[in-house]
Amino acid sequence: MSVSPGQPVPDFTAQATSDTTVTLSALRGKQVVIYFYPKDSTPGCTTEGGDFRDNKAAFDAANTVILGVSRDGLRAHENFKAKQGFNFELISDKDESLCRLFDVIKLKKLYGKEHLGIERSTFLIDANGKLAREWRKVKVKGHVAEVLEAARELDAQS
Repeated sequence: MSVSPGQPVPDFTAQATSDTTVTLSALRGKQVVIYFYPKDSTPGCTTEGGDFRDNKAAFDAANTVILGVSRDGLRAHENFKAKQGFNFELISDKDESLCRLFDVIKLKKLYGKEHLGIERSTFLIDANGKLAREWRKVKVKGHVAEVLEAARELDAQS
């Protein structure tokens, strides 16, 4: 099952960094950016997280919460977050329930070998809990600026 733009995103609760539990319904009234990335402390994921970190004030101004998600455990997330100075929470999705909800587990090739992994993807959920936009097969360069622009446009409409 996967959510399509315009549809409500099913409520979920997930463990995140800073000893927090994130529940989507508790964020109603705010827009939510959920970005899925393959692995903590890898070059592309570090760059993408840094871009979100550096633009957090602008996302805040657009009434938008940022959440990063990968299959890494909370300890790895805490280390990654601290080392990079991330100012938003990272969700641990070891059981892949969020990955499946957003359909981001894909067959990938690395060094000629196939494996199932997270396809870098970002989702923008409106203040009422509906999926407003999705970006799949994300290229890191310029991506966060595009998401921020979409968040600002959506916030201006509400």
